[in-house]
Parts: sequence; C-alpha cells; structure tokens
Amino acid sequence: MRNKLILLNTDHWGSGDDALGQTLLETFFTLLKQEQEPPAAIFCMHRGVLNLTEASVIALHLKEIQDKGVPVLACKTCVDYYGIGDKLYAGEISSMKRFIELSAQHEVFSLV
Repeated sequence: MRNKLILLNTDHWGSGDDALGQTLLETFFTLLKQEQEPPAAIFCMHRGVLNLTEASVIALHLKEIQDKGVPVLACKTCVDYYGIGDKLYAGEISSMKRFIELSAQHEVFSLV
C-alpha cells in the first residue's frame, strides 16, 4: 500500500446492508493499521468524512494510522457540508487541490 492514496468516500463499504458495510470498513482499517508499509495518504470526501468523528468506530483506526505518520485528510467542502468541523477526532481539513496533487503522485485506491 506504500504508493497508494486511499480515497474514502463512504461511511460503509459496498452496497446493500449498511451494518455489514460498516463492519467491512472497520475490518479493512483494523488490518491496514497493522501493515508494515502504510499508504501514502488517506483522503476522505463525501460521507467518508463522517468516519473522522467520534461517532464513528473507524475514527479510532484512522487516528492510529495518522499517529504513524500517514496523512489523513478531510475534504473541506464535505466537512462544511456535514457541519462537522468541530467534531473531527482524526484527520485534518484539506482541499480538493491537495487531493489532485496526491492523485498525480500516487495510484488511487477507492473505497466506495
């Protein structure tokens, strides 16, 4: 995952049952934080920014990944849209320009 930019644009992984999708997403990040080679960055947009709040179990995993030096970035437009700027537990507010820069440097792996 070293040269990958993870694009997280959902608060559950896959279509169908949302509870199963949340479990899958949590399992993914639980395992990801244990990898020897972490991703280059994680960029959250759309409903993906909701994973950065204390209301999400996934925020704990994203915080641990961030603490290991991986940039965890949140789309400012999305954070403003959901009104969660003061509720972020993990990540830092960023811009779409930064996503474009990162995606020019790294292969994008999308979680939808």
